[in-house]
Formats: sequence, structure tokens, C-alpha cells
Amino acid sequence: MGNRIIIAGGGTGGHIFPAIAIANAIKRLQPETVFLFVGAQGKMEMEKVPQAGFQIEGLDIAGFNRSSLIKNIALPYKLAKSFLQVRRIFKQFKPDAVIGVGGYSSYPVLRYAQSIGVASFIHESNSFAGKSNQLLGKKATRIFVATDGMEKFFPVKKIQLTGNPVRAAIVQSTILREEGIRFFGLDPAKQTILSIGGSLGAKTINEAIASSLNSFEANNLQLIWQSGKTYASRAKEIIQGSSNIWAGDFITDMEYAYAAADLVISRSGAMAIAELCVVKKPVIMVPYPFAAEDHQTVNAQNLVNKNAALMITDKEALNGLVPAIIELAKDEAKKTMLKNNISKLGITNADDIIAQEILKLIN
Repeated sequence: MGNRIIIAGGGTGGHIFPAIAIANAIKRLQPETVFLFVGAQGKMEMEKVPQAGFQIEGLDIAGFNRSSLIKNIALPYKLAKSFLQVRRIFKQFKPDAVIGVGGYSSYPVLRYAQSIGVASFIHESNSFAGKSNQLLGKKATRIFVATDGMEKFFPVKKIQLTGNPVRAAIVQSTILREEGIRFFGLDPAKQTILSIGGSLGAKTINEAIASSLNSFEANNLQLIWQSGKTYASRAKEIIQGSSNIWAGDFITDMEYAYAAADLVISRSGAMAIAELCVVKKPVIMVPYPFAAEDHQTVNAQNLVNKNAALMITDKEALNGLVPAIIELAKDEAKKTMLKNNISKLGITNADDIIAQEILKLIN
């Protein structure tokens, strides 16, 4: 008889894809395990989790809005409602364990699990733990972390350093550079830059690229541009007639994009970093400045300190990003150094380590 496990969290690809990787790793070890994902209504997990073959329930919940305090008026009501929904889910599903991966929905699920004595596991992907994970960590069964130094947020005896789970399609990819470039209809003879602003897009990165679009062609470079949904129609419009640029709102087959890329522009979410370490690409990071506790800057600085990435702040990006990526494209020695150093940080089996530990503790 298999275990019944709830996996809670989402909001961005950085929470969803590791959750799916952990579920698949547990399935490989114990195929009869039954999973239920719990996410937030209207967020991308409600679409991505079913696509990966798992069942999901959505909570009516929202996070604390830092930019508009008035929007937080309904927060206590939504939180109370979500606890009632969680109680119903637990009654029906009867989980043996819950795993929280971050995002609004993980707090009420893990909090309720802890209140009734169900084993609870946290995966903290960032190098700066979020407030809700810090609160949940006190009673968690085990806390899986991506970087060292996390004892300032969690009880040291509960921490296990595992790294971040990376999608199997990326870890196991055998796609060649030329194959990747042809997938996007571009020219294998040209250096290719991949711009990924996270699963939801990145306004500053998009605007920086849009304002210097001609510079790519002028320097014999081509671009694969994941713009996010909100900027997609604008990006499509301004690249009309440019044969050296591919633009789209979301890249599902990221293994092709990574294979094609000679250089990468990226936000510094934990999962983007984990993937870039595995695929060994020279990267310029542009941390999202409004991330909780500014954790993206901490993430990026970790790499910069190891000479494994370059960083440009969000403020500098509009004028400085495209010149910086063009300069890097021309500097073979720096590209090689960044590639060598980032490749030392790649972890390819975090999902298996996490899966083995969870099953050991609940079986």
C-alpha cells in the first residue's frame, strides 16, 4: 500500500517545477504513492500541475501585497477560508505527509498538518528563507535547503542540504546546440543569447531588450526572448521582420532553449540558478528587486562571489544590460571562466535525495 502525500505551494515556475520533480522522484521509488497538489486559485500551478499528470485542488488565498496595503483588507478572511478548505481536503484525502515548496498555499496546508500531527516537510529553494517557512520550520519534520548557512533561519538539527531539484528533461537532455537553435528557427552560425525573465516575465529585462533591439543584429548576435504573458504581444510586434530574434511568452521545452544558448540573461530565482548550474551557461543575472527579503539579490551575489555569474541591478538594467551582454559575448576568456565556475555548482540528483529521505521518515 502506497503513501498518500499532499504537495502544497506554487505561484511561479520556481516553486512548481521542483514540486513536480520531487513527486516524480517519489513515484520512481514507490510507484503506488498517491499525490494531491494544493495550489492557489488563478495561479499557474492550476495549469502546470495537471499538465504534468497530477491532480490539484485550488485554495481561495492570496499573499500579502507589499505595494498596495489596501489590497490586504480581505487577507484575514481569505486566510480563514483557506484553513476551512484545507480541513476539508485533509478529511477527504487523509494524507500521511505534506510537502511545502513555497508560495501562498503552502502555509495553511503545512500549518494544519502540524496542528494534527501529520509529518511535514519543507523545501526552501532560496538562500534567504521566507517568513512563512521560518515559522513552519519550527515544527517541520525535515527542512531541505539549497545552500549552506541556513541555520540562521531554521533549527540546525532539522536541516538537510540537498540543492534544488531540476526537471528531468533538463538534467537528462542530450539535445545538441544546433538542434536547439533550429528548434527556434535561428542560425547555428551566430552566437545566441537566451533571455528568461522567470515564468511570469520580467518588465525591466523586456524594456532593456526592446530599447536596444537593433544592437543584437549590429553585433551579429541572435536572441531567444521569453517575454512573459504581459509583454508577449508587444515583443511580437517589435520583432516583425527580424530574422535574428525569436520571441514568445513562455518556453515549455526549456531543454531546447538551454541547448541553443551561448549566453543567458536571467532573473535570479532559485530554480533559474539551479538550472543554469546544471546546463553550465555564462549568465548575467538581473535580480527582481521586490522579491521577499530581496532574496534574488542574495541568490545572485552567492554566484558572483564564486566568479560563477555577473550581476546587474534592476535599476542599471535599462541602459546597462544589453551593452553588458554584448561585451560578454566578445570576451571568450570571461565566458569560459563563468562557464567553468558555474558548472561546479550543478546538482543533478536533489529530487532523489529528497524523495529517499521523505520515504525513510514516513514508512
